[in-house]
Amino acid sequence: MAWWEGVDETRVLIAQGNKACYLCVDGVLQELHWFKQSNGSWFIGDYVCEDGRLYTATPIDPIFILLRVFEEARMKKGNEPGKFRQLDEIMYIQGFPGYQSLSSVAEKAMAVVCDLKEVGSSKFFRIDDMKVLKWLCYKVQQLKQTLQTLDKNYAARDEKDTLFDAVSIMREYLKDEPWINLLCNKLSTVFLLDRHFSQPRKTASLNS
Repeated sequence: MAWWEGVDETRVLIAQGNKACYLCVDGVLQELHWFKQSNGSWFIGDYVCEDGRLYTATPIDPIFILLRVFEEARMKKGNEPGKFRQLDEIMYIQGFPGYQSLSSVAEKAMAVVCDLKEVGSSKFFRIDDMKVLKWLCYKVQQLKQTLQTLDKNYAARDEKDTLFDAVSIMREYLKDEPWINLLCNKLSTVFLLDRHFSQPRKTASLNS
């Protein structure tokens, strides 16, 4: 189906949390954003598209999307580390078959934040908190550097303010418990959670 076909159809999305759209193209997960002026349209060859919205797709590290899946898949109880499970088990989520189409993307992400056990030709994965923490700290450093390139004023800002902005961006994608709390404790910035996360969203790449 061409992209402009079916634009008049009514669609209903029922989902928990904030709405978000993603594309997976050639193994790269991308997040969709859109912008619309009050008046505008597009000329595409001899075709006029009255919807003048501009859609952009920006690469996003799939771990931001899959971290919750990995966490729930280990079925952790209390202080136990949880279970090792195979990829197809982890990616099978009842009622959400779309996750299975991300299996190839998920396996690459698991190499970053999961422990691996091999039994014969079978592979079993389990998320590891310390590997996740290392990944979180790396992402914070990436975001801090990116923010400084977006606005020259960031270079003159206090280190804590820039750190706050980086963590607040990540907080839009991750749960406070355990990941953001774990990150803030590591960075000795627990105070960040007591501040208001109501600032406008910054445009920064969350790509790997």
